[in-house]
Amino acid sequence: MKRWIGPVFLVILIIGVIGGIYLSAREQLAVRRVITARGLIGSEKEEFFKDERVVAALRKGGIEVQFEKAGSRQIATSFNLDEYDFTFPAGVPAAEKIRLERGISQSYSAFFTPMVIASWKPIASILEANGIAQNQGDFYTLDIERFLELVADGKRWKDLAENDAYPVNKSILIDSTDVRKSNSAAMYLALASYVANGANIVQSETEIARVMPLMESLFLKQGYVEYSSEAPFEDYLAMGMGKSPLVMIYESQFLAQAANNGVSEDMVLMYPEPTIFSKHTLVPLTPGGERLGELLSTDPELQKLAIEYGFRNNDTAYFKQFVRDHNLSIPENLVNVIEPPSYEVLERMIQAIEQKYE
Repeated sequence: MKRWIGPVFLVILIIGVIGGIYLSAREQLAVRRVITARGLIGSEKEEFFKDERVVAALRKGGIEVQFEKAGSRQIATSFNLDEYDFTFPAGVPAAEKIRLERGISQSYSAFFTPMVIASWKPIASILEANGIAQNQGDFYTLDIERFLELVADGKRWKDLAENDAYPVNKSILIDSTDVRKSNSAAMYLALASYVANGANIVQSETEIARVMPLMESLFLKQGYVEYSSEAPFEDYLAMGMGKSPLVMIYESQFLAQAANNGVSEDMVLMYPEPTIFSKHTLVPLTPGGERLGELLSTDPELQKLAIEYGFRNNDTAYFKQFVRDHNLSIPENLVNVIEPPSYEVLERMIQAIEQKYE
């Protein structure tokens, strides 16, 4: 009996060594199969791509992402895209410009988020008292047409009724990013121009000329603005109501902050009526970019992780669970949603504002 023990152990040892060699070779092969995709992204997606869970999920799918941040308009106009595998601006207009100019048939709308206004309960109450905002319980809606009338008339906060909480001599404006560089400001321009154009998407030079004086006021009166969508939101969080009574942001920014207990009781979301979606659209420039776009659009784990950063996507069930688990109060359905104008028309309006800056 004993004479069989040695050979049996030897066989087991050999099998173990072979298995270890096989697994090691398999792991090394998997490492070799991981490709690097280098791209340009909007700043609002930086934390998502830096998340270790996202890095691991992408690596599992054979991708390692290296990225640089830039404004969405900058991505479309200011870089040599031959040096990158993908672009991932925050909106469709910039993505479409890149896709069409480079003759690319495919793009990936990995996730989206509505444009919203970060504000404060005292500010919302003032606007409600003046018939501009409406209390929907735990959030507000803002009548963009009525708001634009205030801007057109040059109204200041001290001119409003029941303004005891904010009786300041500041122009009534919504703070935004730099419309010359950033998608969030471009989406604000798209939304405001639609309302100013009689609830019609701006399409012609005549319509552009008609709305531009008011559009210029919305942005030029703000003074210095940042290119990154993170900057005005960080000011809102850190500096309070005095600095930032109304700030145009992505809903995803507020939800992600609220889910991490970073929002105070006085902070409130206001949904523009109408509103507009910012569709975060990845344009692949190489096969590596295509692989990344497919993963972000279809991988269940990555879809869930995107939701944890406040984005909406095809996994509506998990988004509802995320909202419910974190006691977030947002509209169940957004109905009054418009589309932006074509890239060419939007670019024409941005250039007109740019000329005024210069």
